[in-house]
Amino acid sequence: MKKITVIAIMLLATVTFAQSKNEQATIEVDGVCMMCKSRIEKACLATKGVKSANWSVETHELKLYYNAQKTNLDSIKTKIASVGHDTKDIKATEEQYLSVHPCCRYRDDALKDEHKE
Repeated sequence: MKKITVIAIMLLATVTFAQSKNEQATIEVDGVCMMCKSRIEKACLATKGVKSANWSVETHELKLYYNAQKTNLDSIKTKIASVGHDTKDIKATEEQYLSVHPCCRYRDDALKDEHKE
């Protein structure tokens, strides 16, 4: 009986201390419109391990749910930059930035003001 109890306690401890592979994160991503939203979210979801991505046009916050055993935040940020959007840590190259639709050029102050109206 003691052996069964000890084994049960060990199993319970293992389950309790097992590391969760799923993580949540919020990062800031530059963009101005619903086309940006679609592009950013698609890029994230195309990254292996990303389960959910929701970018807010108003706050520029991207809420992520991903499997940390399959990807990490730097990989996700690199994928976002590859479709032309900047994050705080990884900036899109000029070529990547210019690949976005002209109405999505978030680095242009005049264009940002147009989207606020």
